[in-house]
Amino acid sequence: MKNETIHIAIVEDDNEIRQTLTLIIDGSKGFSCKYAFPDGESAIASIENLPIDVVLMDIDLPGKSGIEVTRHLKQKCPQLDFIMLTVQSDDDSIFESLCVGASGYLLKDTNPADLLVHIKEVYDGGSPMSSQVARRIINSFRIIDNPLSDRETEILKMLSKGMNYKEVANEIFLSPHTVKTHIKNIYSKLHVNSRAEAIYKAIKQKLI
Repeated sequence: MKNETIHIAIVEDDNEIRQTLTLIIDGSKGFSCKYAFPDGESAIASIENLPIDVVLMDIDLPGKSGIEVTRHLKQKCPQLDFIMLTVQSDDDSIFESLCVGASGYLLKDTNPADLLVHIKEVYDGGSPMSSQVARRIINSFRIIDNPLSDRETEILKMLSKGMNYKEVANEIFLSPHTVKTHIKNIYSKLHVNSRAEAIYKAIKQKLI
C-alpha cells in the first residue's frame, strides 16, 4: 500500500522555477519535495537511491535532455512515475517522452493547484496531459481522408508489395494501359511523381 505522503523530485535547470516548485509542493499537505536537481547528470546519479514516487522532469536541460534522463531512470527504476513539465509542445517531444516511459505531459504554464492534482493523479495511476498536448495526441490518430478510389487503393497496395504493372493487371483482370491510367491518377491525387513516393506517402498517411 502506498504511503499517504507523495514524495516528489524535480529536475529543472531554471533556478527560480526549481525553487518555486519546491516551495509550493513541499508546503502542500500530502506532498513532500526534498530533492531538486539542476541537470540530468546529477538526477541520474542520485534519484535511483532516493525514496521518490514522482519526478517532475524538464526536457530542455543542459547536457542530457529530460527525455534521455527519463529513459535511463525508467529502466533503472520502473516503479517511478515521470511527469514532463516543459515549454516544449511539439509532436516529437510529446511522443518521445511517452515512448521512454513518461506517465504525464504538462506545460509549464500549468496552474500550481492543478499541478498538485496532476501529481496525485499520476501517483494513483493516471496520465495527466495539458489540453494542448491531449489535442495533439488525438489529432495524430485521425486518419486523413483517403483521396484514392477503392480500385486505386487496391492497385497501390499491390505496387507496395513489389508487383509490376503487368502483374497488377493480370491480378485484377485489367489491361496494362488501364492500370497505368489508374497509377497516373494516383500520382496526381497524392501530388507525387514516382511509385516510391506514392507508396511512402500512402503509408505515412495510413492510406494503405
